[in-house]
Amino acid sequence: MKEVIVIKNFSFRYEGTNFFSLKDINLKIFEGDFVILAGPSGCGKTTLIRLLNGLIPHFYKGEYKGEVSVYGLIVKDRKTYEMAKYVGLVFQDPEDQLLSMTVEKEIAFGLENLGYKKDEMVRIVNEIIKLLNIEHIRYKSPFLLSGGEQQKVAIGSVLALKPKILALDEPFSNLDLKSSYNLAELLNYLNKNLKYTIIIAEHRLDLLINYASRIIVMNEGRIILDGPPREILSYNLEEFGIMEPKISKISKLLRKKYNFDICLTLEEFVNNFKKIYEINRN
Repeated sequence: MKEVIVIKNFSFRYEGTNFFSLKDINLKIFEGDFVILAGPSGCGKTTLIRLLNGLIPHFYKGEYKGEVSVYGLIVKDRKTYEMAKYVGLVFQDPEDQLLSMTVEKEIAFGLENLGYKKDEMVRIVNEIIKLLNIEHIRYKSPFLLSGGEQQKVAIGSVLALKPKILALDEPFSNLDLKSSYNLAELLNYLNKNLKYTIIIAEHRLDLLINYASRIIVMNEGRIILDGPPREILSYNLEEFGIMEPKISKISKLLRKKYNFDICLTLEEFVNNFKKIYEINRN
């Protein structure tokens, strides 16, 4: 598999603080990964996300040790607008990155700033609006939309620049349950069908566990676990302030008595339950 992000011996301390938000990080992300960065508030998830497109060190200053590269480019040596072609970053609160008077203009904003020709901008905007199924809000103000709609528009403005990697910082924090599930399905579609590498900083696993290829658990600025979801769920994640999905939690309780497999979905749970039931009945 192709390495798209490589972080070597990296530590970072924000200017004006006396502690390192990231400590001795060594990490490789591969093309096509769907990665959940999990951990309690303050563990370093957001800081790691900010590294990827150059917000650190170009916007957030501080003590920077080690090396971060994306598609072979050394991030600290590149401008953030250059890195935006490789890493699209979606903030926790979508309003923080909404600037324009209509959804259409919001999606076109980055293209205009990079000097795209009008015909090309129109083509890309139409493509993104169709992909996200937001034609009905095309001419509305982004600031009058629901949280879920705003999140889609923020993602659309990032996707318009055709990045290879989409990184999101706790995108579900301001969404209701329906909007959260819709967003999770959209991210899965972008990963599986359009081959985006997805990286999500999120402490809730239930919405994404069925889609992720890796979970990286962080605590106090360090990576403490990294592996496939089923492997990571074998640990007691609540010790690290992470909300474990109910399905996997119940299946782990049954595992002690019935050799039950760790389950990621309700369908897996039902199938395992039927299997155990048949074995014990016979």
